[in-house]
Amino acid sequence: MKAVTTLIAMSGFLREYFTVLVFGAAAVAMVGAMLGAGSLLRPKRAQAQKYISYESGVDPVGTGWSQSQIRYYLFGLLFVLFEVETVFIFPWAVRLEDLGMFGLVEMVVFIAILALGLVYAWRKGVLRWM
Repeated sequence: MKAVTTLIAMSGFLREYFTVLVFGAAAVAMVGAMLGAGSLLRPKRAQAQKYISYESGVDPVGTGWSQSQIRYYLFGLLFVLFEVETVFIFPWAVRLEDLGMFGLVEMVVFIAILALGLVYAWRKGVLRWM
């Protein structure tokens, strides 16, 4: 009798997961349908220019593998770093009165570490475009 009661209680628990499974399957099916429709509707004209490597606005040189410029990666990394800084500073500014002096000191330390990283990148010449 206890096993039947456990099975009935478990089925309610599993029913919630079944709902998530159904929505997940519907999302995967919708993405598949959109990609399939796109592949059916797009033009399919093979052109030699389409298959040439394109890298950050620089024309490909040579016929083999070419290394990309590291400065593009570093610019992107610095952008992400300072965007993450913004994500942390905004909630801090909203809750500044509740955090008090501890929150102020912690944010000053956080900004100081990021400023040191910026100074280091500047001195290494990472921020120089050419």
